[in-house]
Amino acid sequence: MGKVILVTGPARSGKSEWAETLAMQSGKAVVYVATATENPNDEEWDNRIQEHQKRRPQDWVTLPVPIELSATLADAKPDTCLLVDSLGTWVANLLEENEDSWENILGEFLETVQLVAADMVFVAEETGWGVVPAYPLGRQFRDRLGSLVRQLGIICESVYLVTGGHILNLSTLGSPLPPRRERGQGAGEDKGDEGDEGEITNNS
Repeated sequence: MGKVILVTGPARSGKSEWAETLAMQSGKAVVYVATATENPNDEEWDNRIQEHQKRRPQDWVTLPVPIELSATLADAKPDTCLLVDSLGTWVANLLEENEDSWENILGEFLETVQLVAADMVFVAEETGWGVVPAYPLGRQFRDRLGSLVRQLGIICESVYLVTGGHILNLSTLGSPLPPRRERGQGAGEDKGDEGDEGEITNNS
């Protein structure tokens, strides 16, 4: 298993820039795994993609991978560093999958990460610090991404939070959260710490 790093943070926090810095510091050939695809009907979205493209060194290889992330990781060469940006977009691309299918995809991804010899830097968005989405698909995205980031963070060598113009190494500042089974929680109880849907309904 190569070095696995997770960089997370809110929108426009600089998390992608920090992830790019970490990839360059790896000293390996960098493969940029882009989960976003251009959309001719969304100029603002395409401008964001182009902004990221302009920052990348010319010798980086870019792979567009909107769906087949696990297969791409499995094919990585040991002497490379994969920069995956971002997991949030990857989750969004798979929202049409039902829960059973998504759990299988997630399980395969987590297993693959632990078998890859290449270094990997993952970028993920923090979506659970704001207002609970008012529509089911938005809540599903938030919950799936949150669960993914939590489970990936456990197996990463380093986890960084980028916010407020600062970089925090959570691996040195914090302690890993024990698995749910060790805390005596069931799947239903885990939702208790996110039970603010009622508050939003009452205050709306």
